[in-house]
Amino acid sequence: MSEAGIQLKNELTAKNLASDEEVRWCPGCGDYAILKTVQKTIPRLGIARENLVFVSGIGCAARFPYYMSTYGFHTIHGRAPAVATGIKLSNPELDVWVITGDGDALSIGGNHLIHTLRRNVDLQILLFNNGVYGLTKGQYSPTSVIGQRTPSTPEGVVDNPMAACRLALGAGARFVARSFDTAGKHLEEVLVRAHAHRGASFVEIFQNCNVYNDEAFASFTNRKQAHDRQLRAEHGKPLLFGKDREKGIRLDPQTMRLEVVEPSKGGATMDDVLIHDETNPLIAQMLLSMDEQDFPTALGVLYCDPGPTLVTEIYKQRDAVRDKRDDADLQRLLESGHTWTVS
Repeated sequence: MSEAGIQLKNELTAKNLASDEEVRWCPGCGDYAILKTVQKTIPRLGIARENLVFVSGIGCAARFPYYMSTYGFHTIHGRAPAVATGIKLSNPELDVWVITGDGDALSIGGNHLIHTLRRNVDLQILLFNNGVYGLTKGQYSPTSVIGQRTPSTPEGVVDNPMAACRLALGAGARFVARSFDTAGKHLEEVLVRAHAHRGASFVEIFQNCNVYNDEAFASFTNRKQAHDRQLRAEHGKPLLFGKDREKGIRLDPQTMRLEVVEPSKGGATMDDVLIHDETNPLIAQMLLSMDEQDFPTALGVLYCDPGPTLVTEIYKQRDAVRDKRDDADLQRLLESGHTWTVS
C-alpha cells in the first residue's frame, strides 16, 4: 500500500470516530445531534486518536464516551472534572474532553466544576443543559425554570434557576461560550474555538429533552423565530440580530444598561450598537444577564481571555525545583526533616 493510502486509512473521520456501541438515547433526544457534531468536528482539530480522552459523570449525557472510538472514562456523579484534571496532569499531551449535564455539573458536581474553572485546567468542558434530570425520569434540576412542573415539583418549581455561564464567569473561567444541539454549524465553530483555547473552555449546549422537558428552549431555537430570538455574538462585530440584522444591542450611557434598538426607525444609529469584545468580562456578564422576555438569547463565544493554565504552572514549578537540587537521593530524602530512632 502506498504512503498516501496508509495516510488516508489512518485519517480521522466522523465515521471512524463512531464506536460500534449501539447509541441508546430516547428517540428524538438532542444528544444525538451533539454527538454527530462532535464526531464531525474532531477531525478538523488534528488530534491523534490515541491522544483523545472523553470523561463523563452520571446522566443521559454521560453515555457519550461509549459512542466515541477513543479512550474514555464513565466516572461517578459530578466528579468528571476532577478525574479529567488528574488525567491531564498525568499526561499533558492528552486532549481531554469533559461531557456533563446540568444536574451532574451544577448540583452534586458544582464544587468540582468551579475549582476546575478557577484553576484553569486545560480541558474542554461541554455542559448539556436540558433543564431537567432526564436519566432519573424528569425531576427538576438546577437549571429548571420557575413554575416548571416535574415529578418532584408537581405544583411548579419555586427555586431560582442557576445560570451556568454566569456561574462559570464568576468562578474565573477564561473561555465561556453557548450554542444549542441542532445548531450544527454554529456549534461546530464554537467547539473549534473551545479547543484552540489554552485553559479551561466552558461550553453550555442547550439540549432538548423531548420526553421530560420538550421544547424548553423553543423560544429561541425554533427556526421560525430564530432571527429575532438569537443574538450570535462575534468578536469585533456589532451585536445585531433580526431577519435583516436590523436590530441591535446598545449600552445606554445614562443607565449603563443594555437595550434593544432599531437604527432604521430612528432614535439610534448603527454607531450606537455595541461592538462585541470577547476579552471584556463585563460585556459577557451583561449579555448573559439579558432577560429573555425583552432580549434575544446570546450565543457564541461570549468571553475568551487566555491566562496561565494549571498544568503549565505545575510543570514549570516542578522543573524549577529540580534545577535547584542535586541528583535525587532516596536515602537522603528519608533521613531529612524530623526523624527519630526507635530502639
